[in-house]
Amino acid sequence: MPTNAMEKSGLDISLSAERLGNVFGLPITNTLLTAWFVMIVLIVVAVIVGKKPTLVPGKVQNFFEMIFEFVIGYMSDIFGSRKRALQFFPFIATIFLFIATSNLFDFLPFFGSVGFTEAGKFVPLFHPVNTDLNVTLALAIICVISIEVAGVVALGFWTYLGKFFTFRGHTIGERFLNMTVGLIEFVSEMSRFISFSFRLFGNIFAGEVLLAVISYFMPYVLPVPLMGFETFVGIVQAAVFAMLTLFFLKLAMTEPHAAH
Repeated sequence: MPTNAMEKSGLDISLSAERLGNVFGLPITNTLLTAWFVMIVLIVVAVIVGKKPTLVPGKVQNFFEMIFEFVIGYMSDIFGSRKRALQFFPFIATIFLFIATSNLFDFLPFFGSVGFTEAGKFVPLFHPVNTDLNVTLALAIICVISIEVAGVVALGFWTYLGKFFTFRGHTIGERFLNMTVGLIEFVSEMSRFISFSFRLFGNIFAGEVLLAVISYFMPYVLPVPLMGFETFVGIVQAAVFAMLTLFFLKLAMTEPHAAH
């Protein structure tokens, strides 16, 4: 939301995405439109890259195969199983590609400059995806639910539940301690909704605000190197989000110590 100083200088920074219209009564925001655009681009690239793979790969196919093999090998080391790595590779790769592409698209020239004027206010058609808390929260919900479901499927419902709600112990003190630790672990598990969403949102939104301020006050000096740094930050944040999901999947599918 714009501050008084920003309003006086003409610099308007908003936390919320602008509404473009409605479809069947559902609001369509510029953030949602941007997310659709990102998904279309990723689908088109996937179709082109995956079209008619050959036994003797060309340069493009060989490049992507090298990347895939490296990531699958890394995931195999984490899970201790190549089969499990292959099982979760599409999920982890999709998360990384969507977040990274969304962050990189923020620097396209028509982002924030193409739009229309409504009630005397300019409304851009495209808005950085991960500066909308609704998007990052949706990603967090998808990841956390997937992690919990993976843990239940791998260990069984009661064994997985025993990670958080256990009454094991030889004495009353041990039982109380185990129950307390389990409850703390459960609260930590649920807090991932907040940590996942706010970490990504905070980093990307802060970068956008910094770029907007620097571009307004020093338009010919710092924006270009700062954009290069924010590009790096965007890719790092995508990698962090994907790797945290990977590690939490591993933890969720690991048996509790009491089971051993």
